[in-house]
Amino acid sequence: MRANGSGVVRLTHDGALDLDPRFSPDKTKIVFMSNRSGNFEVYSMNANGSGVTRLTNNSAFDGFPAWSPDGSKIAFTSTRNGNAEIYVMNANGTNVTRLTNDPDIDVNPVWSPNGAKIAFASGRCGNFEVYSMNTNGSGVTRLTNNLAFDGLPWWSPDSSKIAFTSTRAINSEIYVMNANGSSVTNITNNLATDAEPAWGSNGKIVFSSSRDGNFEIYSMNSDGSAVTRLTNNPATDISPNW
Repeated sequence: MRANGSGVVRLTHDGALDLDPRFSPDKTKIVFMSNRSGNFEVYSMNANGSGVTRLTNNSAFDGFPAWSPDGSKIAFTSTRNGNAEIYVMNANGTNVTRLTNDPDIDVNPVWSPNGAKIAFASGRCGNFEVYSMNTNGSGVTRLTNNLAFDGLPWWSPDSSKIAFTSTRAINSEIYVMNANGSSVTNITNNLATDAEPAWGSNGKIVFSSSRDGNFEIYSMNSDGSAVTRLTNNPATDISPNW
């Protein structure tokens, strides 16, 4: 759809689940996860929905894909070695490389726009927290430290901040922090669920929320102001991405 919520176009037509779409940096491709082959795998397609191509082929779970800033690589989560770890591959699915190696769950990788870091969520400290690492998997750094859930990170366009979802205020809200984990700020305050922030190059953050009864897509300024509802449908609308 357009940034104002108009012009909604259906891109996939499959009886299975197609989830977590992510535009390529040049906006010509979309990568997503689907269980159309029986288990979740990573696929890509043209921005108009044509040319669907399966990128992973594994009996385990492959999902939550994210493009590198130059469009040459895709980071994703896979359970192919027993538990959920983060991997990277070429944009055509070749040269799969494992980046994390921990007994607990590592999920939801997202590349910083400057190409220097990958943020992700992990349960390695007993509960889900947000971490960052170098793009080769080295230098893992814990960014949040809270007994609640912290996850679903997304970088600001200048790579200086990270938006994320947290239940530290009992219900799910969206927060923003500096890239080193400092200066955590709550930018939504709602009794419903606010989650899945995605920061656009225009400075706006889109997110999903159940504040109007069912999950819809909203946008807001990066400080939480000017919240605008973009979708209006009795079904579930989630996982927005610019």
